[in-house]
Amino acid sequence: MKGWKQMLRSNLTGVLALCVLLGLAGCATTKQVSVKQLKESGFLGDYSRLTPGDTAKGQAVLRYVNANAQWTRYEAVIIEPVTFWGTDATKLSPSAQQALTTYFRSALETQFGAKMKVVETPGAGVMKIQVAITDAESATPVLRTVSLVVPQARALNTLQSVATGHWAFAGGCQVEARLSDASTGRTLGEMVDRRVGGSSMKAAAQWQWGDVRNAMDSWAAEYAARISAWTTGKAAPGSPPPTT
Repeated sequence: MKGWKQMLRSNLTGVLALCVLLGLAGCATTKQVSVKQLKESGFLGDYSRLTPGDTAKGQAVLRYVNANAQWTRYEAVIIEPVTFWGTDATKLSPSAQQALTTYFRSALETQFGAKMKVVETPGAGVMKIQVAITDAESATPVLRTVSLVVPQARALNTLQSVATGHWAFAGGCQVEARLSDASTGRTLGEMVDRRVGGSSMKAAAQWQWGDVRNAMDSWAAEYAARISAWTTGKAAPGSPPPTT
């Protein structure tokens, strides 16, 4: 154990430098998990209408889309404050909860604001987005870096990922979301999704919540692109999200 710690200290500078040099490598910064790894928080209430999504098309692990929704009627969205729906046993401190929910709402506002009107009051043609973070776990920064960059450690990490669906020392986050008509309250869509840190070298030099923020950035960008495409008629609900 002592020798391992000494190796980390002596090689950390070189490892971080290598991360920067390899920062454009092509693997994913985050990856979705299987349905078996999801846990219901109670935020959505009724989960019976959710069905497995086609993750190869960028869909959430579990999703529901109202087949009768007239998407092209909508041109604006209300983004409610993101909430945290963890259990009493959560290890996430109140300050971390506040920081992550604030960050996620900001990411959603940025991405949706670039594609459609973000408003504060209900009205004709207005949707409402409600999002909850239901679980989040931080990465272990130094060991996360070593496990992705040092060849021997990366090989072992790859084997673990295949067996468990989770990279060693990586962070992760689960969210639940509902999209509804802001005036009538009719549900237009719901989703449950969980992402964990991936194998990209971009993820190697992560700080504690880096993997979680990467997941939030991905959700915000993909969610905004998908809903914008539906409301403008550029894509149908079953289609992959447009390139952002």
